[in-house]
Amino acid sequence: MQFFERHEGGERAVLLHVVSRQASRAEDLDEFRDLVDSAGATILDVCLASREAPDPRLFIGKGKAAELAELVQRTEADLVVVNAQLSPSQERNLEKLLECRVLDRTGLILDIFSQRARSHEGKLQVELAQLKHLSTRLVRGWTHLDSQRGGAIGLRGPGETQLELDRRLIHDRIKQLQERIAKVRRQRHEGRKSRQRSEVPLVSLVGYTNAGKSTLFNALTAADTFAADQLFATLDTTLRRMELNPSQPLVLADTVGFIRHLPTELVTAFRSTLEETLEADLLIHVVDAASDERDRQMADVEVVLKEIGADSLPRLTVMNKIDQIEGRAPQVDTNEAGEIERVWVSAHTGAGMAELCSALSARLSPTRVHVKVFVPMTLGGVRARLIDEGSMRAETWQDDGAGEPGWLIELELTPARWSQWLKHYPKLQPGVHLS
Repeated sequence: MQFFERHEGGERAVLLHVVSRQASRAEDLDEFRDLVDSAGATILDVCLASREAPDPRLFIGKGKAAELAELVQRTEADLVVVNAQLSPSQERNLEKLLECRVLDRTGLILDIFSQRARSHEGKLQVELAQLKHLSTRLVRGWTHLDSQRGGAIGLRGPGETQLELDRRLIHDRIKQLQERIAKVRRQRHEGRKSRQRSEVPLVSLVGYTNAGKSTLFNALTAADTFAADQLFATLDTTLRRMELNPSQPLVLADTVGFIRHLPTELVTAFRSTLEETLEADLLIHVVDAASDERDRQMADVEVVLKEIGADSLPRLTVMNKIDQIEGRAPQVDTNEAGEIERVWVSAHTGAGMAELCSALSARLSPTRVHVKVFVPMTLGGVRARLIDEGSMRAETWQDDGAGEPGWLIELELTPARWSQWLKHYPKLQPGVHLS
């Protein structure tokens, strides 16, 4: 039985872009090219395929696979990148047929993330995502080391195959990474509790990759966060304190950009980073207003926000890059209730920054709610969190009328924070509103 030995390198690439009646947009190919460019590969050629359902063995049909093999041989490519998620067997079968490495969309994005991660936490999260992805794709790329056995003392018998060793090593490393990330997560939680006690609101920037979040972050905070016209220029969450006015400080968070079909492994691995989004008092959804695909990109961001549980948070939309739209000036849009919903700005030129700060000041006005809640004794940890956060004003010990003892607690907090509490702890039922 023959096994394919994986090549080194992988800089010269042929792209395989599969379209269907449901997804035949040319812009998907443009974004795919940008992703491959961001990974640092040289694009030699593109193979287009039309298919409504993937072939279980090769993902594409035999005829198109033969055409792709001829293209790889003619261009002397050492990598084929597929704009779709392949199963482990499809990836292996294509590699065997094409005699070169095959990378699917998930592997491509993971590779880009590995290049972009700068912080200790970011590197841990990327490595965790890569190992989880790799663990489903372990194949024997060699014919030697079939098993550790033979005449040597201690190695007689069936032994342990190299593949099993690799799997065990990967499993151990995944467990180690998860423990380290959990430690960083606890450290983040302590910092978050400190901010909540000081009642400084957290505002998180979210949006499609390359929408200009980091440029806007720098414009608002005078920071020097890396910003570039490329996909996933920023991976690591950055926090900066800023003041809208002397009596209204806030903490601004710059987060990783979203993209269509963001791999599940990354959403899971970056959950601790995305908690800055989940705990935000306000989300600023940064949109590339000059993009022809801005409506689709906005919808894709909403999908990811829903996936991480942040779709119900208060939202302010910032239409960025108006300097690339002829005749577009800074503007503030309000809804029927008079609440500011959208601000048109250019983070690059600074146009509209004053309007955006005014909108932030209005949306973060110190409106607070007073509410009574009954916390049963079984949720003592919730009571402890309320005390740590500084939201509790008074409490009395009683039962709920059904024989369950607990605390009747008076809270004072922002509407956004109260919504977050109800989301995390549905059993917290509000009692009498004090104001």
